Amino acid sequence: MTTAYDAVVLAGGAARRLGGTDKPAVRVGGRTLLDRVLAACSDAGRTVVVGSPRPTGRPVRWTREDPPGGGPVAALDAGVRETGAAVLLVLSADLPFLDGATVRSLLDALDEDPGAEAALLTDAGGRDQPLVAAYRSGPLRRELARLAHEHGGPAHLPLRHLTHALRLVRLPAGPLASFDCDTWEDIATARARIREHGSVLEEWITAVKDELGIELDVDTGVLLDLARDAAHNVARPAAPLTTFLVGYAAARASEGGPEAVAEAARKAAALALRWEAEQDGAG
Repeated sequence: MTTAYDAVVLAGGAARRLGGTDKPAVRVGGRTLLDRVLAACSDAGRTVVVGSPRPTGRPVRWTREDPPGGGPVAALDAGVRETGAAVLLVLSADLPFLDGATVRSLLDALDEDPGAEAALLTDAGGRDQPLVAAYRSGPLRRELARLAHEHGGPAHLPLRHLTHALRLVRLPAGPLASFDCDTWEDIATARARIREHGSVLEEWITAVKDELGIELDVDTGVLLDLARDAAHNVARPAAPLTTFLVGYAAARASEGGPEAVAEAARKAAALALRWEAEQDGAG
């Protein structure tokens, strides 16, 4: 069963090591860091972003910590106040490689251990990452209230004061899941990694769908095979034009979707094969 959850994304901070640049708005692979994080938690019931409002790829609820610039605990406190789910996913807005599988692993770990109050990632050095974590709402609110009572408010407190009293489940992060961007060197590293051969195509397709407002998931292998057949059996310029026509036909179908794309691609691929057979016969 899918765990219902709300998401709180912290998108404030001064980004001093980036010269004061609006870090969540920095683009990696054509998408802002904030939008990349929002895509990883797209199935949240409610998504609250703590920071100055800015354009995002999907609707979110905005709030600010009090005082502005009061640090991550104050920001988290402000975000939690806007949520209502029993489980809260808490993320920073500078995680370029966070994905839905990592989010699901955190939620599953919390669901599988009834005694746990939070599930969080640990980085390669074994350090806790409280801003890549799933929390039970009740214990999290309890600790936020305790800190506010003991310190006169949540501003300017380190996150370790929040998590040390919680019963934690720790998940070792993969090589990229907890990678965050604090410096321009980190940004350059992230931009280089998404251009590596094994990930560049998926990154590009995701960026294009995001830019065009398309949520359709299709088998890219089918389209690549079609493009190859059209280029080989007809002419090289036929490849992009054929795939465009397949997309247009699928969009016009009464129930456009992955199945419509697959069916249009099948028909076009068969045509390309017949075309080549005719040319062979004429030869």
